[in-house]
Amino acid sequence: MPLKITPDAKRDIPQDQVYEKYSVDRPGKIVFVGHHLSTKNSLRCLVRTISLYGAEIELSPHVILPNHFFLEILGIHDEIGCTFIRREEEKVTVGFNMLIDPEFLHHVVRLSFEI
Repeated sequence: MPLKITPDAKRDIPQDQVYEKYSVDRPGKIVFVGHHLSTKNSLRCLVRTISLYGAEIELSPHVILPNHFFLEILGIHDEIGCTFIRREEEKVTVGFNMLIDPEFLHHVVRLSFEI
């Protein structure tokens, strides 16, 4: 009897759209990775949405963004390693270098409601 392959509904969906997104609208900083992993330069941004996989940030369309950087969300002292996915004018979609912990995500979402 041959194996029956069941199609995966999530297979054709881009990875950044699989996970539930939460609106946070929090200020953040993009921290550039320099020589020997130095993090001297940073740039302000606005984190619009966040998920376990990544985030959508708002940034001036004139700013050149590197492929890899750290994202720091105001009020959270951790930096999240990010990879650039796509850009549509000022809306930038980034993926986290690894899925963030659900408890950390809960903390970020809860923090946006406390203001």
